[in-house]
Amino acid sequence: MALHDTVQSILDAPSWAQRIAQIRLVPHRHGTGEHGTIYAAVARKLYMPHLAPDFAYIHTSTFYDPPHFFEAYDEADRLTDRFTKVAEADLARAITECPRTLLVFRTLLGLTKDEFAHASLLAAATTDVRPLSSSQIDNMERSDVAPRAMTTRARAQAEIAAKTIAMTMNHELFGEAPPGLRSKQQKPDTQNGWKTVSEFASDGVPLKIFLHQRHYGGAFRQVLDATSTQRGNLIEDAVEDLFTENRIPFIRTGSHNQAEIAERFEVKVTPAPDFVVFDRADDSLKAMLECKGTNNGGTARDKALRFVSLRSEATRLNGVPLIGVLGGIGWARINDALAPVVRDTEGRVFTLSTLTDMLQVQPFPSLIGTADP
Repeated sequence: MALHDTVQSILDAPSWAQRIAQIRLVPHRHGTGEHGTIYAAVARKLYMPHLAPDFAYIHTSTFYDPPHFFEAYDEADRLTDRFTKVAEADLARAITECPRTLLVFRTLLGLTKDEFAHASLLAAATTDVRPLSSSQIDNMERSDVAPRAMTTRARAQAEIAAKTIAMTMNHELFGEAPPGLRSKQQKPDTQNGWKTVSEFASDGVPLKIFLHQRHYGGAFRQVLDATSTQRGNLIEDAVEDLFTENRIPFIRTGSHNQAEIAERFEVKVTPAPDFVVFDRADDSLKAMLECKGTNNGGTARDKALRFVSLRSEATRLNGVPLIGVLGGIGWARINDALAPVVRDTEGRVFTLSTLTDMLQVQPFPSLIGTADP
C-alpha cells in the first residue's frame, strides 16, 4: 500500500475506533523506514491543530488580582498622606491599622516575601523585636482592610515591618552594592527614596516606565510562580473531572499509591501512569493514561520517551490501551515528539479541547456510569 494511501486512510477514518484500527495497521503495511513519515503526517493533520497555547493564559488568583492590591494601595495612600508621612513611626501606625498595606510597601522595595522576611531578620538584629516569617508576611498581606482590634503581637509585627521598610528605603540595611551590582531600590519609583514614590503617586507613572518594569521584572512572573502547582495539574485535574462526572472507575496515581497500583494491577513501570482505569466488576485494569504538558519543544521530545516505556508495559499487560493527554505548544514539535506519542498510543492522543472525545474510545463506553455516584 502506498504511503500516501495509508495516511489518507487514517485521516478519512469516520470514528476513533476506525482511526486506531488504521494506525495499528501501519507496521503491517510498511517497513520501519516509512513509519516516522506516516506518524508525522498523521500527527500534523489530526493532532497538532488541537494543541492549546496555554502560555497565553494565567490562572486567576485573588491575591494577585487588582481589587486586592488596589484596596491595600488606597489604604497605604490614605494612611501616609500620599506617601509623604513615611517616618518609621508613621509606617508602623499605617501597618498596625491596616496590615495589608505591607503588600504595597514590600512591592515598593522590590522584595519577595522570603526576601522581606530575611531583611526583617537583619533589621531586628539590634532590637528586642522578633523578625517576621514568610507566613506572617503572607497573613498580613492577605488580611482584611477593615479596622480590627490590635494585639500586642500585631503591633510588634507592624513595628518590625516598618523598621525594615524604613531602613531599606534609607539605604541603611544592605550597604553599598558590590561592583557590577546595584540596589533593587535603584528603580524609577524609588530612585530618590520616598520623594519619587510620592511624585509617582501624585503624578502617575509614564507608560514607558510601566512597560519597562514589566520587561525588567518578567511578565506575570509572580502569579505564574504562585500558581505553578495549578498549572502543573491542569491536565490531570481536567481528566479527573471528566472521569468523575461520567462515573468512570479510576485511580489518580501519585507517590502515595505506587505500591498499591503495582500490587493491585501488576503495573510494574515506575512511576506508574498518571491514571489507571479499571472495571469494578472484576477489578481488572482497562486502560493506562499519561498526561504531559509543555511549551518547550525539547522538553516535549524528552517527555515523549516516557510513552515508549508505557507502551512496553501496556504490551506486557496483554495490550491494555495506552492513552495520552497532551497540552502546550511544545508538542508542535512533530517528528521526534508528537509523532512518537501517536505511534506509541496507536492514535489515542487527546488534548483539553478534545478531551470529551476520549469517552468514545475503548474501554470508556462500557465503563461510563459504573463508578459510585
